Amino acid sequence: MVGILGMGGIGKTTIAKAIYNQFFHGFEGKSFLANVRETSKEPRGQVHLQEQLLSDVLKTSEIKISSVHRGINMIKERLCNKAIFVILDDVDQMEQLNAICRRDWFGLGSRIIITTRDEHLLKELEVDSVYRVTAMNDIDSLELFSWNAFRNSYPFEDYTNLSRSIVAYYGGLQLALQVFGSFLFSRSMLEWKSALDKLKSIPHEQIQN
Repeated sequence: MVGILGMGGIGKTTIAKAIYNQFFHGFEGKSFLANVRETSKEPRGQVHLQEQLLSDVLKTSEIKISSVHRGINMIKERLCNKAIFVILDDVDQMEQLNAICRRDWFGLGSRIIITTRDEHLLKELEVDSVYRVTAMNDIDSLELFSWNAFRNSYPFEDYTNLSRSIVAYYGGLQLALQVFGSFLFSRSMLEWKSALDKLKSIPHEQIQN
């Protein structure tokens, strides 16, 4: 069991997806459970995640679960002899893991990756390893922003200084760079300057939050 730890928007899910796509072929079954935190808040949210896990691994859409307790038993019964690869994305409570995925429920050779913002949760789980995701450096941040704002690896010449200023405000947060870059795509210089002026009125701490 491995934890991927970092603040929101820093790229934990992107890393988890890359790992999943590279390694899932080597397992009997696999499942990528996205947005665990938000899904768990919905009516029957944990049951839905249990159904998705079983459906993904068993390759069937006919899984129906009546309750969380029944789902736990079904997962243990049907997956206990399978080497599976599971990623639980954006977990924030132990209750979610207790309902969906524990390391002793699956067969030998299984791997579980958890992305979370909560370091204490990973300590409580006693994961085997933790990868801490740090903010991107200025060079990589500018490149990511440029791919979204210009569909190019570097800003257009007239927009270089504006792009560097925007990247500096977002401090290497991957999600913010992607979203704001896409927002500015094909917009005029005047619109870019207006967007930057608005950014300057927002305290850096608020952007981080």
